[in-house]
Formats: sequence, structure tokens, C-alpha cells
Amino acid sequence: MNMWTAIMVISIVAITQIARVLRAKYQAQHGIVEDRKGRVQMLAQPTDTELQREVETLRERIKVLERIATDEHKPQALAAEIESLRDR
Repeated sequence: MNMWTAIMVISIVAITQIARVLRAKYQAQHGIVEDRKGRVQMLAQPTDTELQREVETLRERIKVLERIATDEHKPQALAAEIESLRDR
């Protein structure tokens, strides 16, 4: 094998690997999943109402955490409140 043949083989392998990386990046950006058998599936995108519900839940949690962090509680009352929140 001469030098030019080796360069061509290395170039083909490099181009193939770069194409695979770019393809994986594109699929990840657009929520496309490919399994080991080559089957392609689209990931389910959350709807606006689901996102709104999640945002409201997170806001409620933040309010509770801010209240716990800023209020002056007795240690027993604070522990009881944390436990009650875990039970939700």
C-alpha cells in the first residue's frame, strides 16, 4: 500500500466518522432517537399545558423553600413541615 492509498483510506474513515457525529448531533437537537437495530423514533414533546403545569409546580416549591429559609421556626416545627411536604 503506497502513501496515497493510505491517505485516501484515512480520509474516508475520517469523513465517515465526522458525518456520524454530525448526524447524531442533528438527531439529538430534534428529539430523534435511534435504537441499536436502526429503528428511528421521535421523542414525545411536552405540550404547552404540561409545561405550564410544571412551571406552576416549580413556582410553588420555590415559594415554600423561600418561606422555610426566611421564616424563624423552631427546629421541631421546621422538621414537621418538611416531612409534611415530603408526604405530598
